[in-house]
Amino acid sequence: MSRQTMLHLLRQNPGEFVSGEQVSEQLGISRAAVWKAVDALRREGYAIEARTGLGYRLTATPDTLSEPEVASFLPAVRTVGRRLVCLSEVDSTNTYAKQLAMSGGEDGTVVIADCQTAGRGRMNRSFQSPPGRGIYLTALLRPPLPPERLLSVTALSGVAVCAAVEQVCGVRPQLKWPNDPVLHGKKLCGILTEMSLEGETGRLQYLVIGIGVNVLQQPEDFSPEVREIATSLAQELGRPVSRPQLAAAEIGELDRLYAALCAGETAPYLERFRRDCVTLGREIQILRADGSREHAVALDVDDQFGLLVRRDDGSVDVVRSGEASVRGMYGYVE
Repeated sequence: MSRQTMLHLLRQNPGEFVSGEQVSEQLGISRAAVWKAVDALRREGYAIEARTGLGYRLTATPDTLSEPEVASFLPAVRTVGRRLVCLSEVDSTNTYAKQLAMSGGEDGTVVIADCQTAGRGRMNRSFQSPPGRGIYLTALLRPPLPPERLLSVTALSGVAVCAAVEQVCGVRPQLKWPNDPVLHGKKLCGILTEMSLEGETGRLQYLVIGIGVNVLQQPEDFSPEVREIATSLAQELGRPVSRPQLAAAEIGELDRLYAALCAGETAPYLERFRRDCVTLGREIQILRADGSREHAVALDVDDQFGLLVRRDDGSVDVVRSGEASVRGMYGYVE
């Protein structure tokens, strides 16, 4: 008898005892096999109460990003999350997902890791990914869309992350343009989107959306330079948050986003982005890839999620690349 079978039976009867004798008779196995399955689950961190004459009852589950735990919270999905790949450690979930894509990985596959040894962020930055603290998740997608329809997917994913956090935690993060979910002025999450195109036709081969959410980190889990600008849900809420529950909520929101993206129905996401964008109306510095900076005021976000800014000379322009450092956030105070 597999531990998954026993776990499924216990989950089907929340708060109630499951008779070991009945399980033995129903499945045609020995009572010893039932006990071994329960013992295996306990070693994995499941709290299972045993009472003579009553059987076994599940009283607590571990905060692990395993397939059974994430799937137990996962709503019915159309595409994203139909296949879960859960890893204890990986160099990068994006790298792993791209390798899956090149070997024929199916549309909607989600890779989740408890720890990344070489997590990556935007603009070639590293993303700190300690074990047992965050959610490091990548969705592999193969949308039947031209690449130009996907330019805003990173910003759209930021809206999806905020919705997942609100669903599980009851608090909705804000968004710092172009795509950083922030809570109380500090960075909560990093999002890295990558795509591959056919060389001759320019057609999309695959798209991967990588999301790293800080869930249980304490200040000492961040390096000194990151500690000043980053935070976690546990720090801001003053209580722990279930990682498998939040991972499942993220997957559910990404599934809804994917359906909206393919149907061309992303206007509600733009509305939510504008509503939650902490950058708008603020003094900013535009940070470009070449290291140059320019002062401006952020005015609005256009239909392609470009940032409408007013420069110091009074001219108005749209910024579509780089970053915008907001006065009073992330150490920008000058």
